[in-house]
Amino acid sequence: MAHRALLIALLPAIGLRVLAVLGFPPAILFYGDSFAFLREELTPGTARPSGYSLLLALLRPAHSLTLVTVLQHLLGLALAIAVYALLRRRGLPGWGATLLVTPLLYDEFLILLEHMIMADAVFIVLVTAAIGLIVWRVTPATAAVGGVLLGLAGITRTVGLPLLILTAAYLLIRRYGRRPLVALLVAGAIPLGAYATWMKAEKDTFALTQADGNFLWSRTMSFADCDVIEPPERLAVLCPGMPVEQRPYPPHWLWESFSPLLKVPGTANRNQLAGEFARQAILAQPGDYLAAVVTDLGQLLRWERTGVAEKTPYKLPASERPISESVRGVAESYEAGPAATRVVEPFAGWLRAYQRFGYVPFPLLTLALVGTLAAALVRRRWDALLPGLAALALVASPPFLAAFDVRYVIPAIPLIVLAAGLTLARAERPAPAAKREPVKAAR
Repeated sequence: MAHRALLIALLPAIGLRVLAVLGFPPAILFYGDSFAFLREELTPGTARPSGYSLLLALLRPAHSLTLVTVLQHLLGLALAIAVYALLRRRGLPGWGATLLVTPLLYDEFLILLEHMIMADAVFIVLVTAAIGLIVWRVTPATAAVGGVLLGLAGITRTVGLPLLILTAAYLLIRRYGRRPLVALLVAGAIPLGAYATWMKAEKDTFALTQADGNFLWSRTMSFADCDVIEPPERLAVLCPGMPVEQRPYPPHWLWESFSPLLKVPGTANRNQLAGEFARQAILAQPGDYLAAVVTDLGQLLRWERTGVAEKTPYKLPASERPISESVRGVAESYEAGPAATRVVEPFAGWLRAYQRFGYVPFPLLTLALVGTLAAALVRRRWDALLPGLAALALVASPPFLAAFDVRYVIPAIPLIVLAAGLTLARAERPAPAAKREPVKAAR
């Protein structure tokens, strides 16, 4: 049987996802974000785009968070099979392609994200499917579908926006012709433009969010010194009021009561002023800014994702998590009943035990990414550069724009797997021949 290795690998991977469904019904809720996505009233999000909310709205009539998580688990498995199929098509043996997609099947964080009411699992599928489609075959049709998928990824998580530009640059540099390039950009612009128009109609801002300035400002709270920046009076209210060594991690400055950001009235006004302050801070303290980014990226060298005693929202719960009264109605309205995450033993305990070791350590993942990019250049496997550079963009951009979060690294895993497989493939797909005008015979 040609695909025996994959079928054998799929069985335990399905079992792990069954444990998630049985052990933590109906879903794992991420405080704050999950309830924003679940709200019955559909409006463009202020801090995050609402593409995932639109998907949840389509599934709302079923009143089942279990349906949402099961679909996300199935999407995760389908993605692994699709990457496997592409690598087999490029000549990798069944055992080799199966070995490469093992992280997609078994990484505990991917399973966790599939079981959470969060946009990440859908975002991962959209991005990897788009990039995989482009490296499989470039035609106007595949470019258009890839563009739509990347556009949908952009309205799911804004970090997907640069990937559309990166893919367009790939088509341009590889000289695939005007038609695929135009198809990609036009198709990608449709969901992005439609969403921005919706935002304009609802909040009088033609954009995907009203928080890009806020997040960049929170990044500068790692180092900002107003004695150096010397901001004008209208921005001085955003100066941090505590010494650098006592400041909490950047995301806390977005929500906590001590944040001077909350003193600025008006959502749009706050975002604009925060963005101005952040740009001035970066220009005044470029070395400190880069040092903060490098410090965050240093987290990629940490072997353990989360320590045993470390508090993090990314651990499977050991007991039922009650939902705050302020948002309980949102979740229970969607579920049409109790929606708090239940913990059912022994299934939950088995999956918690697996979470302690069932992952690819970030140092190995980083080494794989760097090694793949270098090998792709040496072997001239240009197709591998697109998923490799897309993975690099996903990993590196958050520390520049906001802060490092272990969750932000996970979407790069399928792209790194794809890039590695294409680099190891027997041969790259032939590049399209340059179109030449017919030479007219001399009269």
